[in-house]
Amino acid sequence: MGNSSETVSFVLAAYGKVGEVKYMYFIIILVWYLFICVANTVLIVVIRVDRRLHEPMYILLCNLFVSEINGSTSLYPLLLSQMFSDSHEVTVPWCFLQMCCLYTGAPAEFWSLAAMAYDRYISICHPLRYNVIMMTKRVFLLILLVWVYSFLSFILSFSFIFSLNFCGTIIENAFCDHQLIIRLSCSVPIQSSISIIFFVIMSVFIPFSLISVSYMKILIVCRKTSTENKQKAVTTCTPQIISVSNLFVGCSFYSIDFRFVVSRVPDEVRIILPMYLLICQPMLTPFIYGFNLPKIRQSYQSFLFLRK
Repeated sequence: MGNSSETVSFVLAAYGKVGEVKYMYFIIILVWYLFICVANTVLIVVIRVDRRLHEPMYILLCNLFVSEINGSTSLYPLLLSQMFSDSHEVTVPWCFLQMCCLYTGAPAEFWSLAAMAYDRYISICHPLRYNVIMMTKRVFLLILLVWVYSFLSFILSFSFIFSLNFCGTIIENAFCDHQLIIRLSCSVPIQSSISIIFFVIMSVFIPFSLISVSYMKILIVCRKTSTENKQKAVTTCTPQIISVSNLFVGCSFYSIDFRFVVSRVPDEVRIILPMYLLICQPMLTPFIYGFNLPKIRQSYQSFLFLRK
């Protein structure tokens, strides 16, 4: 039996049936990836250049845009390179690196949204204390904690994979997924199920609970406030609610694909389902925040058309 050090590479079996349409897929994926990078980067630059946007909410938004670029970059370059590969192999170090980026970026996005929900909660429920609580230094510290926490949650959950013994090399997907890699091990370790549960609780359940509590408290306060404040709350909170809802849908698709045998679903759909979040969320985020928040929309238009 070989071990992980003897296993040189894995084979991504999802690309085996691409055939001649690989050129069309390559163009679509490339355009999609470039748009994600450009759109999110432009919004980061707009927030950085416009001093009126140097507020906690927009700084946290920048972190969310960075998270979207990170998630996309951990997936799309591999997809593009595999389109013209004959063997569809990916080396073990690269596979583990991709897994690290993916499973650090996912909780970072959830916790970024949790930080944004907390920011809205303080702004709406405790407006007089907002500038004291959400100081710029504290916001950057919060962002640092988001990424450190996300990385540690990945290490604590999946570091055991690095020392697994592998008896197979074929991954039935388009990217390196931890569940499929575990299935290739000669003996499934007992900590595999525990690690998944731990990762879900730390990276999804806890931030989702904090987001839910924040918006429930915002809703309670808004019921007792003026119409103007209600409109302000709706304007600033709606994009985040849409993002959280879409993340929840993506996690459901991912869970359904791996936890249930859906034999009647076409192979193409089964390949796309686990990647739903990495395909749709980075594309939706610039539209949700770039065109929905008035200040960013105005600043973006000024930046685009070079107006003062």
